[in-house]
Amino acid sequence: MPYKLDVGLKGHGESMKKSQLPVLVFGMFVIVLRAQDATRGATLYKQQCGSCHGDRLEGRSGPSLAGTDFRSRFANADLIAKIKNTMPQDSPGKLNPGQAADLAAYIQQVGKAVANSEPATPSTTLPPASFPATGNLNQLMRSIMFPNSNILFTVQTHDPAEKKKTGDVANADGGFNWSMWGSDLYSGWEIVDYASIALAESAPLMLTPGRRCENGKPVPVNDPDWIRFTKEMAEVGRAMYRASQTRSQEKVSDATGDLADACLHCHEVFRDKMRRGRTAPDPSDKELRCTKD
Repeated sequence: MPYKLDVGLKGHGESMKKSQLPVLVFGMFVIVLRAQDATRGATLYKQQCGSCHGDRLEGRSGPSLAGTDFRSRFANADLIAKIKNTMPQDSPGKLNPGQAADLAAYIQQVGKAVANSEPATPSTTLPPASFPATGNLNQLMRSIMFPNSNILFTVQTHDPAEKKKTGDVANADGGFNWSMWGSDLYSGWEIVDYASIALAESAPLMLTPGRRCENGKPVPVNDPDWIRFTKEMAEVGRAMYRASQTRSQEKVSDATGDLADACLHCHEVFRDKMRRGRTAPDPSDKELRCTKD
């Protein structure tokens, strides 16, 4: 139901004064927030979401939206923004703010009921799985960190929402251009999402015991600075993902400054070394990498 308000400001003695308008606007904003309607959301959910997320939020081809884990990760405002900016997956942005708010109200209502009905399960602690390193640190960086970081830096000059040229770009340059694979399958913003997640999820691999640097020296996985830089990269990856979810080129571009800083902080200490008698680091000098010498 639309909300209408007639405000007359006729001069001295009126009950509504200009100074009261900010309070009025704030009050109307609160009314709009309270207008979230889970019933309308239920209808929308059936039309737009159920085929992927299940009739009762249990998940099908899309993830489950129920349970305490999901609810703990998305506050109301965050959930509304995610729905508005990224859903439905085949046509993101088609829902207006009111529809996104109604869907969020329904998802939270049903999700809370599902969480409350979940049977209590005993807590079991299993030892963490251990996987030995396959590649050295240089290979890890070039296979995951380097290409995905460059995808994110590209947002500075290219809008992920821009329409891509048609054609079999995956086969360009003989088919070995890894940055082009998937570009015909996923939207630009999806690729930015995936690059952000790749950084956040792969950063802990820098702490894998037994991994070696390109020069054969062990990666300093117990060094406090190395641990701090690893945590910084993981957090930057998570921050990049949050920025990507806004679908704002400006916000992602701004966040790449933190990504550049995270790379620089580690490189200055463990990679780009200045030997005595030289005026600049030598990128080809790999002997001192992974050390603080």
